Amino acid sequence: MKKINYKDLVKRYYEELWNKQNRDMIDVVFDDEITFRGSLNIEAKGKKEVRDYMDNILNGIPNLYHGIETIIEENGVVAVRAVYNGTHRGKLFDIEPTNRRIKYNGASFFKFKDDKICDVWVLGDLVTLKDQITQK
Repeated sequence: MKKINYKDLVKRYYEELWNKQNRDMIDVVFDDEITFRGSLNIEAKGKKEVRDYMDNILNGIPNLYHGIETIIEENGVVAVRAVYNGTHRGKLFDIEPTNRRIKYNGASFFKFKDDKICDVWVLGDLVTLKDQITQK
């Protein structure tokens, strides 16, 4: 059996799960016991909690786009430098919608088990994001 390319799997995570908002990809890309710490500093365990996290984020920024700036694989770990873009159209951080465009950076680290993503740790520039949706 051919081992999958981890960088390709991570690209599918961004393109199909997040950018196309295809929630069916949760079962394709994630291990059943996925641990996920998202860019908004929210932790999720298991596919249902990841789905809830995704719904929460997309409620606040329904057109959220994840752009890969850099992707590196070393010793079975994939690291990504990403830029996130969208419009604040729903409640986020208890902040009512502002309809402001947002753009902030993040870095994500992916681990794998049985050719699926088993752990994601995302560091997002929350200071920049909050500044963009709270400025008067």
